[in-house]
Amino acid sequence: MIGLASLALVLAAAAVPAFAQRAERGAATRPREELYKMVDAYIVSNLQESLGLSDDQFVKILPLVKRFQTERRTFFERRAELLQEMRRLLESGRATAPKLAELLKELRTIENEEPAIARKNADAIDAQLNTVQQAKLRILQAQVEQKIRELMNRVRQQSRQGRAREGEVEPQP
Repeated sequence: MIGLASLALVLAAAAVPAFAQRAERGAATRPREELYKMVDAYIVSNLQESLGLSDDQFVKILPLVKRFQTERRTFFERRAELLQEMRRLLESGRATAPKLAELLKELRTIENEEPAIARKNADAIDAQLNTVQQAKLRILQAQVEQKIRELMNRVRQQSRQGRAREGEVEPQP
């Protein structure tokens, strides 16, 4: 798709040094959230050209794509928060069966609701697109998600290497 190499360069150039600087200063960071915001901006800015949308289609689809991305991120973040809370409780030795059961119930609710909401949002988007545009959108989304995974792995690797230089952890290959 158009500009995926540019996406990788822009995100790497903007995200990796910024995350490393914050980590060095000890500031709390949310690199994944920042990265997703950059990706959302990239998708929105390239949506019309990449899919060959008319101006009317673009106006109709833009709020649908934004909602899709926002709700998807919200589910992802809430799931990650629940898992992190369970991990903290288990590692601290303060986990109780009732508290874990409550967290697991919330997790199951999220895991059950997310696919239905994602499908509803995807259907609303698809209703505005022809078959070729739907296929182009799926490919664009898959390619962007792959780039996100690659960049997040790069950020993690650089973070581990930075800690290893400071004698905190061994670098992983």
